[in-house]
Amino acid sequence: MASNENAENIKNISLIPLRDLVIFPSTLVPFIIGRSSSIEALDKALEKDKMIFLSAQMDASIDNPHPKDVYSMGVIAKIIRSVKIDDKNIKVIVEGKKRARILEYLSTYPHYQILAKEINEIENDSPEVREILKTVLSLFEDYLKLSQHANFESIIPALNENSPNRIADIIVSHLYLPLEEKQNFLETINTLERIQRLKYVLENEIFKIHTKLKKEGKKPRRRIPVRDVGQKVLPSGFNFKKEDQPNEIAELKEKLTNAKMPKDAEEKANKEIERLESMPPMSAEATVCRNYLDWLISLPWTKKSREKRNIEEAERILNDDHHGLEKVKERILEYLSIRQLVKNPKGVILGFIGPPGVGKTSLGASIARATNRKFVRLSLGGVRDEAEIRGHRRTYIGAYPGRIIQMLKKAGTKNPVFLLDEVDKMSVDFRGDPASALMEVLDPEQNHCFLDHFIDTEFDLSNVMFIVTANMQEPIPRPLIDRMEIIRIPGYTEEEKLQIVKKFLLPKQIKAHGLKEDNLKLTDRTIKKLIREYTREAGVRNIEREITSLCRKVVKKVVTKDKSYKETITPKNIEKYLGIPRFRRFSIDKRDEIGVAIGMAWTEFGGELLTFEVMKTFGKGRLTLTGQLGEIMQESAQAAFSYVRGKTFELNIATDLHKNFDIHIHVPEGGTPKEGPSAGITLATSILSLLTGIPVSKKVAMSGEITLKGKVLPVGGIKEKLLAAHREGVKEAILPLDNKADLKDLPKIIKDDMNIHFVEHMDDVLKIALTKDISEVLNKEKESLSEEEPQKPPVTH
Repeated sequence: MASNENAENIKNISLIPLRDLVIFPSTLVPFIIGRSSSIEALDKALEKDKMIFLSAQMDASIDNPHPKDVYSMGVIAKIIRSVKIDDKNIKVIVEGKKRARILEYLSTYPHYQILAKEINEIENDSPEVREILKTVLSLFEDYLKLSQHANFESIIPALNENSPNRIADIIVSHLYLPLEEKQNFLETINTLERIQRLKYVLENEIFKIHTKLKKEGKKPRRRIPVRDVGQKVLPSGFNFKKEDQPNEIAELKEKLTNAKMPKDAEEKANKEIERLESMPPMSAEATVCRNYLDWLISLPWTKKSREKRNIEEAERILNDDHHGLEKVKERILEYLSIRQLVKNPKGVILGFIGPPGVGKTSLGASIARATNRKFVRLSLGGVRDEAEIRGHRRTYIGAYPGRIIQMLKKAGTKNPVFLLDEVDKMSVDFRGDPASALMEVLDPEQNHCFLDHFIDTEFDLSNVMFIVTANMQEPIPRPLIDRMEIIRIPGYTEEEKLQIVKKFLLPKQIKAHGLKEDNLKLTDRTIKKLIREYTREAGVRNIEREITSLCRKVVKKVVTKDKSYKETITPKNIEKYLGIPRFRRFSIDKRDEIGVAIGMAWTEFGGELLTFEVMKTFGKGRLTLTGQLGEIMQESAQAAFSYVRGKTFELNIATDLHKNFDIHIHVPEGGTPKEGPSAGITLATSILSLLTGIPVSKKVAMSGEITLKGKVLPVGGIKEKLLAAHREGVKEAILPLDNKADLKDLPKIIKDDMNIHFVEHMDDVLKIALTKDISEVLNKEKESLSEEEPQKPPVTH
């Protein structure tokens, strides 16, 4: 029932943005439209049910407003009449019906079409509301007389037989108020709050008129009860002492002095204080003004953390918090070394790119601890609004600074370690591109004068150490990548994971669960089984989750049996605690097979090994691909197939392939998407193995892109691929020669255990991967065929 009501409240309706006009329910309003989009929206509404959504533009000077330029709260109105004035303009008369809020823009061309949700206003006819309403009606009558409103006689009767909500709307629609103030009333749903605010506004408007008349020497038609001239009118019951506002202003001025702002920011703050002095203390504008001043004063314009520059101490902290990651640690220590020689070096912008669970985020906190800086983290996953970075302009209702300024206020210093997490998960929509806004933040040449739309004055970000994290580099815009120093954090080897579990994860979880070291012990063989059969990841997040599960089960036994209870988890009894293994290890068949090769693949979760199977069937030379292969991998397979077809003519094998046989390539685990060009040499090797009948060695895994001429091109993710191959027990690998430089970051244990071949051409791949030399096999076949040919009898004449 509730869902049906919600559905009825949501309308698919056309929108007309209005300039300098806010329309309220229960009011009849004429206006003129001339924009083509507005005329289209009007025509659409007239064809349908004559209902139209009307909302004010934030800036009347914008001719073609975007969705962000239009207030989300407006009114659903009925079109009473429309008259064409000339070729370009139409006069429209509408009657406001119900408040509504924009949920979604369905289209912006040729006119705005939106989903709007009607606001259900709950009538409040309590004695308190009725009492305030009497005062409001009396004040409004005085206001109309003082302002010499022409429609005085027609307005008052319209107020007699209406609800408090409708009365408030009608009165506000006849007041000469700024657009923002009227929009505030439209967005105030609570009846009591709206009536109270209206009372305050009327008192202040009457006071202004009275003061103006007094200055001009004119006598008002009726004496209006006002307090001391110079004191702003406040709501009744509010005990306002004359010295309250001066005290507030003095306090703000003192805070302003202590904030030690730059000259430009200080001038803006002083102007706002001057404006605040001349405003009614309870007005909406005064609240906005105070909020702005509070933000300016609370920002850390000059406050810094005292930085640690002791390199030995920083190195100890980094090593205590993380195992491995030598390249990252070295870069941080280099930065601290520079700080000892240069007083004010440019800010550091580091980009950590690697699979989940390798410690990118925790490394940021560790760097902050090593340098004695404050640490703040901003998650950018799902952020799609530029205003999240740069803030909203203060002209918007409910405006606030961007997340950068908010986090700096939270840090309390101007030189924190600022982690921008999951930057590759940002997206773009009609509200702007947050990645473009980040370019100013992350550019050392520009970020000393970062401008937030709300603060509207420059803030120096050059002292901030920015760290950007991502799982993949491809989704990050190229200009943004150029502004940071990329440090790749690959997955861990099995040995590294073992050490991380023993030194960090296990002690951490034992302490977190209130256990002692004697209560739970894991042997090295148990940890290795846990790594191999219960997790499959480049990082250690799932390993920690499994250790947490073990700790919980031991805690239960400690509580139910005895605090001195001891448990040693072994490979034999681990299934009793964690259940059957979740992953089977990649099984490498010990037999060398024809048409089957092992390829190395990269995923955002680390490296993987894939089996490529090829089969020949009767057909017409077609190529069939299965196993959920992506578009690029399919193109790579086509290139490998074309190369092999060219090779068949050269080797004089399967010359009838193009007309008598089909080739079917399958990559098992069809539920997993596979993409990229790096399977080219693996595919070509599998097909040639099938056509020549020579098996592919199961000791070899390979990766490399192939051209039609058989050249082997470099690929990415080399470290992750070799980690996966080593993890699965592969002893030999074939890689492109141009990838040789990528081995410098490879752990020594892998270099020692594996024999890595670097190749430039497909001929080199075949010599290593196939168990026999193709040319020798083909020569033997030719010799055997020639021996078997019967000798022809001598020709007689």
